[in-house]
Amino acid sequence: MKKTTVLATLIATSTAFAALAHGGATGIVKERMDAMADMGKAVKAITPMMRGETDYDAKVVRQAAATFSRHAGESMTDLFPEGSGGMPSEAKDAIWSKWAEFSALAGQLGIVSEGLAGAADNGLMGGGSGMMGSGSGMMGGGSGMMGSGSGMMGGSGAMGRAMTAAQISEMPVDGAFTMLTQVCSACHTQFRAESK
Repeated sequence: MKKTTVLATLIATSTAFAALAHGGATGIVKERMDAMADMGKAVKAITPMMRGETDYDAKVVRQAAATFSRHAGESMTDLFPEGSGGMPSEAKDAIWSKWAEFSALAGQLGIVSEGLAGAADNGLMGGGSGMMGSGSGMMGGGSGMMGSGSGMMGGSGAMGRAMTAAQISEMPVDGAFTMLTQVCSACHTQFRAESK
């Protein structure tokens, strides 16, 4: 999947969550929608920098990373108590039937958030166009560090195990951001019902 498609999906998702939060959600459902909207705003704030469309600002990246971190791990899973599905929630029942997978993604969000914060001072690979592009290579499609099928985050192979926050923090920041958006996308694909 092209990275721009992943980013566009995440931005659209955040907008849908924000709109739905005003559609009568209350209690824990509203709390989790608000958390998703916060993360969507953070994605929106740094996406233009990752694309090289605006000047890079490490402080803004660290602020966004703090937002993701604040909503990761147990902070995320605590927002999904059993029985809190159904309208207006967009949470699929798979969250509760595949709780271990959902919890693992929530934990991975925390690791990648920490790595993103650490990578903030590394700058963009290639001055703004590098890792976010399509094709092969570090973050492109096919194979490599982030590609589908094999590599760092996708499936099997020598590097198929998850990276640590320290390893992620050594990457160019756009690589760390791509990893973060892929964690979000993986969670949305498995556990979020499509907006109508």
